[in-house]
Amino acid sequence: MSPIASASTGEGSGTASAFQADLELAVEMARDSGRLLMDRYERVEQIDYKGARDVVTEVDHLSEELIIRAIQDRRPGDTILAEESGDVVRGDDGPPATISTASQAPLPDPLPGRAIGRTWVIDPLDGTVNYANGIPIFCVSIAMLVDGQPAVGVVHDPTRGETFAAAIDGAATLDARLIAVSDKERLGDYVISMALGGRAATLRARAIRKRIRVSRSMGSAALALAYVANGRFDAFIQWGGLSSWDIAAAGLIAARAGATVTDVHGGRWFDVGRAHRAAGVLAAPPAHHPVLLKLITEPPAP
Repeated sequence: MSPIASASTGEGSGTASAFQADLELAVEMARDSGRLLMDRYERVEQIDYKGARDVVTEVDHLSEELIIRAIQDRRPGDTILAEESGDVVRGDDGPPATISTASQAPLPDPLPGRAIGRTWVIDPLDGTVNYANGIPIFCVSIAMLVDGQPAVGVVHDPTRGETFAAAIDGAATLDARLIAVSDKERLGDYVISMALGGRAATLRARAIRKRIRVSRSMGSAALALAYVANGRFDAFIQWGGLSSWDIAAAGLIAARAGATVTDVHGGRWFDVGRAHRAAGVLAAPPAHHPVLLKLITEPPAP
């Protein structure tokens, strides 16, 4: 049995997480990175354009470098998948093996002789457009995968000083307090983070808005998805455009808080081998997840 499968059976047992040391390290790194982000907030010196709607700042790179150095120092044998550096890096003592994320290839196999493959997935600044424009909605997202599946997840919001965290064998927390998903009975009371695309996106969005109270878009997918874990958002829907570093930590946190988390077709929500910007996620309390899934997958009436 894999470490993930055996660990996941420990829910509610009251035993310490098998990944506690990794969780504490992720929290420490995320908070250190958050302090760097706030030190330079509204003082960004360089903004580069990665695409028509995406930017990167020097702060993204500084934050990522801080986290990578900490992992290489504290977990030198682990692999690192980092958004801005564009590489998968093995952190062992041998020569680093890298593959360009542009190749859309899956992660390398675990290192020879290692029973499990451990990979840290880093988004050093999720919500860069917000950050660059002085909008205080952004976060640091750090996850640790075991055999390709999230085992540890941390999302830190430095503007509010809040840290969402979870391990696969434990509960979700916000600043060490237990949290849980929304318990609203009526879908009509739902406030949802929603970003739809694809064919008939406008009609699908209209169909959903008719059934809920209101939808919102924050500009930070990781933070919005983490908000499902404590009910600030009752659900999260994004049709596509997401990469592993956007969802690895927040999806785990939402799931451990009680959400049903799937892709937008009802399948597995996380696949580290999926092409970048090709993921879509639906996260919602179990009672209303099927209804929302039907609304986004069935052809809407004109």
